[in-house]
Amino acid sequence: MTPPTVLSLGSINADFQMRVDAEPGSRDLLQARDFARMSGGKSANTAFIAARFGLRSLLLGRVGDDQLAEQALGTLAAAGVDISGVSQVPGTATAVSIILVPPDAKKQIVLATNANDCWDDDAIQALLTSIDQCPLPGCIVLNCEIPPAVVRSALGAARKRGLDAILDPSFAERFEPDLYPLLRGITPNAAEAGELLDRSITSVNDAAQAARALHAKGVAIACVKLSDGGCVVASADRLDHIPAGEVNIVDTTGAGDAFTAAFAVALLEGCDGLEAAAWGVASANLATTGYGSQPSYQGRAEITALAGQLLRSARTIDV
Repeated sequence: MTPPTVLSLGSINADFQMRVDAEPGSRDLLQARDFARMSGGKSANTAFIAARFGLRSLLLGRVGDDQLAEQALGTLAAAGVDISGVSQVPGTATAVSIILVPPDAKKQIVLATNANDCWDDDAIQALLTSIDQCPLPGCIVLNCEIPPAVVRSALGAARKRGLDAILDPSFAERFEPDLYPLLRGITPNAAEAGELLDRSITSVNDAAQAARALHAKGVAIACVKLSDGGCVVASADRLDHIPAGEVNIVDTTGAGDAFTAAFAVALLEGCDGLEAAAWGVASANLATTGYGSQPSYQGRAEITALAGQLLRSARTIDV
């Protein structure tokens, strides 16, 4: 039996990561250690996890015609991700992400979008062809670290093809609000949800109200990821808080991407919104226990086992 297909559209980066012993910005010169070069980017990470779950995983995006493209794509191909939907932009650098991990493990990132933002008509047409030819069942997982016009075109094509669409709205300021009804799921963190809704989110109840507001805009299942690793999830018939699991946090890099990927896979495999969000929380929590994004991602067995524990601690919210 052919497994379902996950299309991952958006950012593909060459990550340069290091630990620092003081908060970024606290002094002019910071000493770093544990330098690592890795593949990264929201869509690259999503594609990696989908492949680890045993699904057909196709990455869609743009890289430069430089040596960094190999860094950004090499581990993905080795992990079983189909990278045939990734094209090169002549004369442009691959996107670069500089990641600093301070003592509290809460990373800070500077992203040069470079090739991620370079889409011409031929590249968009190739993208639309990939969506139109996607085997069913399938879904598309995308983010806003590519031009808004590409997101709009992809969502329209996915709806026409019958693919569910899951959006991680980073960068939130790029999202166009008339697109909400085209989404089955949305997975902002609290800051992104606040930006989407023009409100402050500082508590679980704030996040619950935000999730409900996003659902009211037309999204079937709205998750707001919390800074402590938990989330709030709103759907047509319920509103729930899933607290974080108890894990030893080493590095939060890529945890949000791990949430979105596992959430999307769970929905594609028939889970309801609450169970899918529990998969997301479990995946994100486990991703924080290792250094880097893709090297720290766990497999299906570990994630579903923790998700089962988290579901027992979930509670319904009345706001």
